[in-house]
Amino acid sequence: MDRIEQLRSFLARNPDDLFSRHALAMEFVKRGDDDSARQMLESVLESDPSYVGSYYHLGKLLERAGKEEAAMEVYRKGMEMAQKGGDRHAYGELNTALSLIE
Repeated sequence: MDRIEQLRSFLARNPDDLFSRHALAMEFVKRGDDDSARQMLESVLESDPSYVGSYYHLGKLLERAGKEEAAMEVYRKGMEMAQKGGDRHAYGELNTALSLIE
């Protein structure tokens, strides 16, 4: 069973597992399936806006798609959530990503 099949199997048993959804998105990125990755990351953030690790990756996908304004919004929202959660590391990464496209 490949990694995507394995993660889909995990999600079939526990569709609310955000870690598995995020990991599945990263597998889609590795395979060049940015549309599926984007949908998966968006579903993670819809379920739990405080899952700050997904903002960076979603922003990068949007940047690659030429959607800089949308990417900047994602980075800003992620920074807001990171600040609320006291995650200075994530805040710094998002801030750096934002500063590179502003």
